[in-house]
Amino acid sequence: MNRNLATDRRKRLSNLDNETFDVLIVGGGITGAGIALDARKRGMSTALIEMQDFAAGTSSRSTKLVHGGLRYLKQFEVKMVAEVGKERAVVYENGPHVTTPEWMLLPFYKGGTFGAFSTSIGLRVYDFLAGVKREERRKMLSKEATLAKEPLLRRDGLKGGGYYVEYRTDDARLTIEVMKKAVEAGAQAANYVKAEELLYDGGKLIGVLARDLITGATYRIKARQIVNATGPWVDTLRELDRSKQGKTLRLTKGVHLVFDGSRFPLRQAIYFDTPDGRMVFAIPRDGKTYVGTTDTDYKGDTVHPRMSEEDRDYILGAANGMFPDLNLTAEDVESSWAGLRPLIYEEGKSPSEVSRRDEIFVSPSGLITIAGGKLTGYRKMAETVTDLLATKLHESNGRTFKPCSTKTLPISGGDVGGSRQFLSFVNRMTTAGVNLGLTKELSEKLARRYGSNVNVIHDLIQSAKGKANSSDLPLDLRAELLYAIEEEMAVKPVDFLMRRTGAILFDIEWARQWKAAVIEFMAEYLAYSDEQKQEYAQEVEQELAAASKASESQRI
Repeated sequence: MNRNLATDRRKRLSNLDNETFDVLIVGGGITGAGIALDARKRGMSTALIEMQDFAAGTSSRSTKLVHGGLRYLKQFEVKMVAEVGKERAVVYENGPHVTTPEWMLLPFYKGGTFGAFSTSIGLRVYDFLAGVKREERRKMLSKEATLAKEPLLRRDGLKGGGYYVEYRTDDARLTIEVMKKAVEAGAQAANYVKAEELLYDGGKLIGVLARDLITGATYRIKARQIVNATGPWVDTLRELDRSKQGKTLRLTKGVHLVFDGSRFPLRQAIYFDTPDGRMVFAIPRDGKTYVGTTDTDYKGDTVHPRMSEEDRDYILGAANGMFPDLNLTAEDVESSWAGLRPLIYEEGKSPSEVSRRDEIFVSPSGLITIAGGKLTGYRKMAETVTDLLATKLHESNGRTFKPCSTKTLPISGGDVGGSRQFLSFVNRMTTAGVNLGLTKELSEKLARRYGSNVNVIHDLIQSAKGKANSSDLPLDLRAELLYAIEEEMAVKPVDFLMRRTGAILFDIEWARQWKAAVIEFMAEYLAYSDEQKQEYAQEVEQELAAASKASESQRI
């Protein structure tokens, strides 16, 4: 790393070594980020470590929907649907730049899982439980109106459709914006720092021995309370604590395929049932269409879950069953991703039947573990954990803390005047970007991606104008990369190409085009050693290969 940033990272990590925090969170996904923000806003000194990049696990590999879990009504998970459904609007209001309403069409067919009556009742109950705004409440459509919304749908046996609102999100950027807000509030957060040992005093957990995976340095981080928010790894940390007993995790894998919009020109997001009784999404996004997900038990590499040919063929079969005129093949798949769901084990249930509820376990040593749950409910889960932290800290030293304030707290980039003002904000920032020399399309994309932080991107572009540019990067890409390094703690090229921009998943040709220049820029700016540069370049190639595996296997 360059001297300043390397010094800054070492200084931040040595700060972790120098004080006893109220709270140490292990795990930098959406749940950990949410807890860090809530705890810090209540006045708790807070630290967070993540062994990979922020959001590198489940929190960047979801279906990318902040949704209320309509299908859980079938399993009578009424309380969860009500709670999570209401949280959708909270997440949206606090970060309209990373979350957007998406009208969803649920077609129903003769002999299918849903009929007109069950769809109508189900969506009406959903609206009621989730407290859906009047203008977003469900509508029932005729066969003709359903086909007008999406002409690609299978016509045979179609009887009509239900039309309702879900919320689409960029899960990785949502996580990073929450993390940035926590850091802005005073939390100390570090990626690529792994908890290798747990530290005890008289049987009480008092800290962790952590290793910086970039430099190899180790740090003793002490805290009065320690939270295990490691998602698929929660049982690994419980084993380290010797407290893995009772309920345990059940990992299931979900795979999504991405197609170019020219090959799969979907107009309308669709939620449809498959012959085996599962539900699948097909969603248009930025000129692409993605389809998923699978739900199968998983026992492989937790860090690098990969799609199998069976996963790919299942999704292709589901897509071709609902959109038969497309005749999609593996060669049409542009990219893909696989993610893991850390569910709480329930004997005798299939993966799709296992509850998505979250639960908190407290071990005899005091380790607090949060397991299960859904992306949509991250803020409420964080509130519940932080309530528990406040109680325990009060019991141990009599301190009291502020109440939870995250329900109405904009996340980083979310200071745009709420959802109702977001469009006018985007229009203003688009004009500002055009005045800098950007195209209207690119300027709007930046405004939507960064929200109220787009001013920093504009400043970086402006300050670079007229200066000698030693990199091969256009000014806008250089500004985004600098911002990712300096403000979003991107350490490796894959952090930028995968999680800060989503390019490997949704614009893979762009990622291939610019990967070499991004690697060169980061290698120079962050002073990588030759070994680091080679290792990080290889990581990019591995992620590109994994993302494009679905179609590559056909070309061999």
